[in-house]
Amino acid sequence: MQHDAHSHPDHGTHTGHEGHTGHTAGHTTGHTEGHESHQEQHGGGHQAHHGGHHEQHGGHHASGKVSWSMAARATLHCLTGCAIGEVLGMVIGTALGWGNTQTMILAIVLAFFFGYALTLRGILAAGVDFKTAFKVALAADTLSIAVMEIIDNGIIALWPGAMDAHLSEPFFWIVLAIALAAAFVITTPVNKWMIGRGKGHAVVHQYHH
Repeated sequence: MQHDAHSHPDHGTHTGHEGHTGHTAGHTTGHTEGHESHQEQHGGGHQAHHGGHHEQHGGHHASGKVSWSMAARATLHCLTGCAIGEVLGMVIGTALGWGNTQTMILAIVLAFFFGYALTLRGILAAGVDFKTAFKVALAADTLSIAVMEIIDNGIIALWPGAMDAHLSEPFFWIVLAIALAAAFVITTPVNKWMIGRGKGHAVVHQYHH
């Protein structure tokens, strides 16, 4: 009886110890799993952030490798607005009987207007507010349009008889086409240089995705 009584407390003690061990193991496992979960979440977030940083950094470097086709598309975009503005300005100036200087000034103003308008249209379509879109358009197109207008109007002004030609004369349209083509050829390298440095039409690309 004494032996049985002695072994029973031992068994109870042992059972209690196992319960305590199970509790400790459960607590340790839960703590470890929670810690691992925290590490996974933290590590995953850090890796995602780190990966996003690398992607952004890679995109920044990629902007330095600008193809001629990309620069040509940006230039053609500006050229379209310039051509619309110039032709419209010449038509209005001629219809109102203005002189060459007044007509050319109006054509230049409208060239900038339509050049900016085409860029604004694309940015606003991406859901950007007007104030931000206008700032982006100014940054993207100002230099490009300015270079185009200098080349374009310079050729027309220096070409003998071009300023005095009427809109109904083929000679006028031939000179205008040559002037626009020259503006395109000269402005394309300028846009390539600007886009490669994250300026010009590079600031518009992020709104086109």
